[in-house]
Amino acid sequence: MKEYTTEFLRNIALVSHGGAGKTMLAESFLHATGATTRLGKVEDGTTASDYDDEEHRRKISIYSSIIPIEHRDHKINVIDAPGYTDFVGEIISALSVADGAIILVDAVSGIEVGTELAWRYADEFNLPRFFVINKMDRDNANFEQAYDAIEAFVKAHGKRAIKVHLPIGEKASFKGVVDIIGMKSYIGDGTTTGEIPADLKEAAEAAHFALVEAAAEGEDELMEKYLENGSLTDAEMVRGLEDVVYAGEFVPVFCAAGAREVGAIALLNDIIDLMPSPLQATTAKSAKGKDGDEKLKPSDTSPLSAYVWKTTADPFVGKMTYFRIYSGSVQAEGHVWNQNKGVDERVSGLHFQRGKEVIPAKVVHAGDIAAVSKLSVTATGDSICDKGHPLSIEKPKFPAALYRVAITPKSQADAAKISPTLTRLCEEDMTLGWENDHITHETVLKGMGDQHIDVALHRAQAKFQVGLATHEPRVPYREGITRKASGQYRHKKQSGGSGQFGEVHLRIEPLPTADFEFTDELVGMNLSKSYLPPIEKGIKATMERGAFAGYPMSNVKVIVYDGKEHEVDSKPVAFEIAGREAFKLAVQEAGPVLFEPIMIIHVTVPDANMGDVMSDLSTRRGRVQGTDSEHGNTVVVAHVPLAELLRYTTQLRSITGGRGYFTMDFDHYDTVPSHITGPIIEAHKKEMEAKKEEQGGI
Repeated sequence: MKEYTTEFLRNIALVSHGGAGKTMLAESFLHATGATTRLGKVEDGTTASDYDDEEHRRKISIYSSIIPIEHRDHKINVIDAPGYTDFVGEIISALSVADGAIILVDAVSGIEVGTELAWRYADEFNLPRFFVINKMDRDNANFEQAYDAIEAFVKAHGKRAIKVHLPIGEKASFKGVVDIIGMKSYIGDGTTTGEIPADLKEAAEAAHFALVEAAAEGEDELMEKYLENGSLTDAEMVRGLEDVVYAGEFVPVFCAAGAREVGAIALLNDIIDLMPSPLQATTAKSAKGKDGDEKLKPSDTSPLSAYVWKTTADPFVGKMTYFRIYSGSVQAEGHVWNQNKGVDERVSGLHFQRGKEVIPAKVVHAGDIAAVSKLSVTATGDSICDKGHPLSIEKPKFPAALYRVAITPKSQADAAKISPTLTRLCEEDMTLGWENDHITHETVLKGMGDQHIDVALHRAQAKFQVGLATHEPRVPYREGITRKASGQYRHKKQSGGSGQFGEVHLRIEPLPTADFEFTDELVGMNLSKSYLPPIEKGIKATMERGAFAGYPMSNVKVIVYDGKEHEVDSKPVAFEIAGREAFKLAVQEAGPVLFEPIMIIHVTVPDANMGDVMSDLSTRRGRVQGTDSEHGNTVVVAHVPLAELLRYTTQLRSITGGRGYFTMDFDHYDTVPSHITGPIIEAHKKEMEAKKEEQGGI
């Protein structure tokens, strides 16, 4: 691969709804430009960008892949991002290092859920964007219908769509595109150009007129020339269109059939002409330096500042680190400073990645995207810079992981490797997380949905040889009491020799202001205060394990007011047991209740789905706190028990056709209704009985 400096680079993310043809469009770019000798297929697992075994198994893109394309002495870093909602973290990562977005739309399906998602995140990064009506060779493909849907969608977001391509034929007869800027046709893979077909000349001239008008809006000088002459040169059109596309005022619309390479070359030409280089990026990147924020200049002579947007770990290949340089340059075999970890890293194996192909590099210039192997501590989200000029780039915001599963190792060998494996998986994926829940004592893996979790588990098995099983996580309930009560218990054990004796009388009461308080009202000589510590120890152990349902207890005050001891047989262990059992008896009389975590959720849904969503929330014991409007959607704010939200991610997608999404935060604890408490307590009793039988069998 040639060496490309900043002005000859383009960083473009391919995003869309799942199945719109991103991977095959990237494949057609490679083949049409001569980088590959044959066109791969998703179904055969032979595409450059879907090279992971899991992608082959599922026949979908799961990870973002970078595909550098060389065309017209430019390098276009095409980042093929997944389309399915569960892998939204990959979409965000791809867009975060791109300077432009190409949103694909299926020529039959039109605007879909993933289209809206891609648009929303492209908006967040303020990226200029193209629409490509892809799969024009499909049965029932309809360019005008798809364009009308795009035009209405773009208009609803305050922008204007404009045709840059017209299709030559449709469905099985789709054979090329008319490029409106140059007013010529590209037939087949684009290597053959020619005149515009006679039946399209009128439509092409109308589209050209609209394009000239749009370009004239880009600069006052161009507008004056257009008003004087009624036309602009091709170079002037490109210059004017650059301005309105970069500003986001206009969204160019193209057409293609990626699987047949039709429209590929014409689209690459327009990417070079109408998408910004890193020098022209619409959002100036800043980094936090010693003296506050510094604006980064995409120049090789500027201090180094790069962002690690992706890492992959493999026990055989090792760790691969992908980064985008925003200023400065990186030399092979040099050293860089990881500002997040405070560690110097040696740049070994500097290269460009094309799918799984490794292309060695001696230097990577400002604005480019590259990879390096075997960095020791660098992870996704880290900033790389010069040690003498520390710069830290802010990570993009990722949605919170709301889909939770409890995981258990399949074998004892797996148990020993579970923590490092989960940590490595989460280092690679910013939307994965894990924790040891101290209340339920479960290991909980959190992700964006069931597919996301399933992929993570398969990766743990395939890459790290760790087998993990899942089940629905327990809700972190808390036990509590509602009134005062007393309990007493005598522990007496005689088995030859010295025995055990201890008797405890205590009182408990609710304590709203603290988790636990232990005191005494002992008078006289019935019970020595030296036995209070073991009594407290027994009670605390019971509160940690649960007194009646197996969940931690809190907000309780305990007062020991009497007891009995034996001058020979009384021992600390006897009072530990007596205190524990007296406490359990008191709890039974103190109006025991379970408290459950109540979450505050913000559910964003299309207006048409608001009624169904609110009705569904009421069946989940939700209490709606209010609603708000946001960009044509309704945001429903509600308090809902966590127990009712364990699979809400999947269910909300079902209700809203995938268009709804939500955020969730802990708000408070509230009492569990009695009809729900009963089965929870019964389940705990059965679990305890089963454990006793198991221990008895042993």
